[in-house]
Amino acid sequence: MNLLFLSLLDINSFEEENIYMDLLNEFIKRKYNVFIVSPLERRAKKKSYIIEKTNAKLLKVKIGNIQKTNIVEKGISTLLVEKQFKKAINKYLPHIKFDLILYATPPITFCNLIKYLKKRDNASTYLMLKDIFPQNAVDLKMFSKKSFFYYYFRKKEIELYNISDVIGCMSPRNKEYLLLNNNYLDEKKIEIFPNCISINKNNIRNMELNKKIRKKYNIPLDSKVFMYGGNLGKPQCIPYIIECLKKLKNENNIYFVICGAGTEYKKLEYFKSNDNFKNLLLINGLPKNEFNELLNIADVGLIFLDYNFTIPNFPSRLLSYMEKGIPVLSCTDKCTDIGEIIESNGFGWKCYSNDSSEFRKIVLKISKLKNDELSKYGENSLHYLIDNFSCERNVTKIIEKENNNECI
Repeated sequence: MNLLFLSLLDINSFEEENIYMDLLNEFIKRKYNVFIVSPLERRAKKKSYIIEKTNAKLLKVKIGNIQKTNIVEKGISTLLVEKQFKKAINKYLPHIKFDLILYATPPITFCNLIKYLKKRDNASTYLMLKDIFPQNAVDLKMFSKKSFFYYYFRKKEIELYNISDVIGCMSPRNKEYLLLNNNYLDEKKIEIFPNCISINKNNIRNMELNKKIRKKYNIPLDSKVFMYGGNLGKPQCIPYIIECLKKLKNENNIYFVICGAGTEYKKLEYFKSNDNFKNLLLINGLPKNEFNELLNIADVGLIFLDYNFTIPNFPSRLLSYMEKGIPVLSCTDKCTDIGEIIESNGFGWKCYSNDSSEFRKIVLKISKLKNDELSKYGENSLHYLIDNFSCERNVTKIIEKENNNECI
């Protein structure tokens, strides 16, 4: 069985740990022949090349710059990627017949390439729906529904859904939204396929590291640490985060750690530099291994989503907290069901990201919990991860569907 994974993620090795590589390595473990196609931006000054391991190949395709560049170059480079990927696949993998094509949103611009490979190889196609675009851009007021951009990208979105044999949605609310707003879709081709990771039970919080890292950053040992890690852009609604921090400024037994990078990071940096905070540590991003180490000091993981979202997002950052056995407080819009899943399964709390007073109330309540009470939430967090968000579970789902000739 030959599996092709198409992505705009900058994947550089099979050893990387993220929701996509964990999933693909599970397929490799089960003796699938896995082919990954990933971009190599022009700034790297390298030609396209292949990395090989037993029953797997990673094809790095030279493209223009699409990250950390101006909007004109990004736009032109993005439009050319599809043709560049097709040319590279035909050149470097000329005799491979793909049985299954796996891809995720973003992007939604691989339609023609997927259509070409599907017809050429009579391949099955599986879309992992991680982002509902262009509606998310409308929610964040990047452009309106009356614009050319919305019309163009909505057309691409519909095309992508139609050529996909199966669409895997991250949560029940995700699936409901997709069907409600795309009534031409057959419900039989849509299933729940959540974000997943390969679970390392040795990753549970290390209390010795906890003390060591707290000492390094001068964080009181007896304080409850609330940590956010991840992107700091418009989707996280930085003004709301700032309001929440103001409400709990200098509380003696509460400490906030925010570690991330993104377009809105400087707003947080400016806010902190202009206010005398004694209970806030702000870190401008860390490599994954260092962030995983930093997570040892967290008592509660934080999730932030802009209240204006009308699409049900489900951030993958949740899984990092859960793997450490950390409970979660989600601050989101009313459309996502991430908060409901967290609360109803006993591993955290939820509030809406338009009410910083409610955030303060919940944080103060958590800060008064005894350690064994908080630990129970953390145990529930890890158990729910094992039962619902493991790569083994998701890969088995695809294989069973394939064996039963259901869509795939």
